Amino acid sequence: MKPSPLGALTAAVRSAAPRALAVMVRRTGSFDDAEDAVQEALLAAWAQWPREGIPDHPAAWLVSVASRRYVDAVRSDAARRAREERSAREEPGGDAVQADDTLRLFLLCCHPTLSPASQMALTLRCVGGLTTREIARGLLAAESAVAQRISRAKAALRGVPLESAGALADRVPVLLDVLSLIHTEAHSAVEGEDITRPLLSAEALRLARLLLSLARPDDPWRPEAMGLVALMLLTDARAPARVDADGVLVPLALQDRSLWRADLIAEGAALLTDALTRERAGRYQVRAAIAAVHDEAVTADDTDWRQILGLYEVLRRLDPGPVSELGRAVAVGEVIGPAAGLQIVAAWEGQASPLRVAAVRAHLLDRADRAAEAGREYELAARLTRNGAERRWFLRKAGELHH
Repeated sequence: MKPSPLGALTAAVRSAAPRALAVMVRRTGSFDDAEDAVQEALLAAWAQWPREGIPDHPAAWLVSVASRRYVDAVRSDAARRAREERSAREEPGGDAVQADDTLRLFLLCCHPTLSPASQMALTLRCVGGLTTREIARGLLAAESAVAQRISRAKAALRGVPLESAGALADRVPVLLDVLSLIHTEAHSAVEGEDITRPLLSAEALRLARLLLSLARPDDPWRPEAMGLVALMLLTDARAPARVDADGVLVPLALQDRSLWRADLIAEGAALLTDALTRERAGRYQVRAAIAAVHDEAVTADDTDWRQILGLYEVLRRLDPGPVSELGRAVAVGEVIGPAAGLQIVAAWEGQASPLRVAAVRAHLLDRADRAAEAGREYELAARLTRNGAERRWFLRKAGELHH
């Protein structure tokens, strides 16, 4: 071992912590007790590893220290003597830390008894290694509310064995949805002054990459995990052009594409191509394909809207609902005409987000050269949104149309 810089230390801790926690959950049968022990081990790691260097097997090191801390904690509690003896008998060697444990910890955090909000917070805490404050800042929620959410989630899982996560092929879709929700919030924040949350976006991508790394080549859920990672990469590639110098949202068609990250586009496109050759496409692969068509167009005018419309026709069957239909409405507006797109929007009014309905309708009315109506819809969208960057764009656009 040799001393390591802060970046390598942070990466080692974040990679090893969920694996160590999974082992401790298995041994103790208690999420709270396991996390307390691992937190103690992490404090010891932050104190020792900068001086002594990162161990050859960081996760095994954390399990060893956490096991000792756990045994010390339960030694004074006679009612838990049996668990102490069981834990003490298990030698915390490197072989005890398996990749499958990390995957099962992922799935346990997304247990069906938990609400989506709790699944998201618990995944970020226990698998992502974020603090309660970091989670609250990323999700724009009160720290006390996030802490309570995590505490209740762990209490709900008390006594739930790691192996109860269920069949992987059945449970991974839930986890993919949770990671997608995290990334969506990071990319298009519901509240606040900024439209993006770069740190939260990076964490969602890191967790999705980690999940994909745990898949075996023949796992049926692997292509969809590849699709989700590709979608994140292709979306994150546009982040540098997403707002202007004044902090105003820049729509996709108006973005400076020279600012887009070509490396992320290339990686995402390659991953998507690989995924599409393996199984029948799932919804994350189709969503990634739509993002790829946008990203690979040299200019907005070069966008292949017919291909995008075809992909939305597939997506509406795989993932029916207002999000897919409003996206399809935009594509229909480009291929067939704004009037046809407005008909789709009208059909979903009352079922979709009023903000998204107003924004898409404003766009289509603008495309139809109905400036006054479009301006009123942009003003409505500005009143409905809780995001400052988005509001500034809607108001700017409304002002342009009224002049």
